[in-house]
Amino acid sequence: MATIEFTAFPRAGEGRGASRRLRHAGKAPGIVYGGADKPTPIELDHNALIHALKNEAFHSSILAMTLSGGVQKVLLRDVQMHPYRPQVLHIDFQRIDDNKKIHMKVPLHFSNAEVSPAVKEGGAIVTHVMNELDISCLPKNLPEFIDVDLSTLELGHAVKVSDLKLPSGVTAVTHGKDPVVATAVVPKAIVETEEVVAAEGAEGDAAAAAAAGAAPAADAKPEDAKGGDKKGGDKKESGKDDKKK
Repeated sequence: MATIEFTAFPRAGEGRGASRRLRHAGKAPGIVYGGADKPTPIELDHNALIHALKNEAFHSSILAMTLSGGVQKVLLRDVQMHPYRPQVLHIDFQRIDDNKKIHMKVPLHFSNAEVSPAVKEGGAIVTHVMNELDISCLPKNLPEFIDVDLSTLELGHAVKVSDLKLPSGVTAVTHGKDPVVATAVVPKAIVETEEVVAAEGAEGDAAAAAAAGAAPAADAKPEDAKGGDKKGGDKKESGKDDKKK
């Protein structure tokens, strides 16, 4: 990956008033700190900075900052934006030492979700629980991003930090935990629809079974009715015989 370069200039004035005048002049106030040198106030061209901030790599890569004729390796540490305008209020950079490990947040790039068993066979939706990962490494090993391969993700399972394949020399900073990175679940609406269909099917089967049990067979004879008539006839005949006697 090519090193991203940008230019900064020493900033003379400090304080809110000076920063406000810089912003009106199309500049963005900032500071660079760390290393053996003392913190140095800087200013940058605002339009160029806004353009650079749209690049994801600018937030997670080692940058080459030209300042006062020299080049320093720095990392972007903080950006303060205006609440509702696309304006940088202040920006912080940190100098780095090639021989000291750095602690950095690196973006996660998710791939192959569409071919995973969870999506392809189970109709699940993959949810990204984390979008960036805290890592520790030497500056030379700093990755631009970390790939999260979802090709083997199954329904009801999750991808955790321990499942990630980190580049050589890179360690995840998790403070003894194993956070979930992504999960695969079936949307609630689909589950409810399937349950309704299943319930309706069961009710239909039960109704059909009940109807079949209640209906008389086509060749059945009303024996009970005839039997009743026969018994009644026997009683009447018996009565007549008694009178004759």
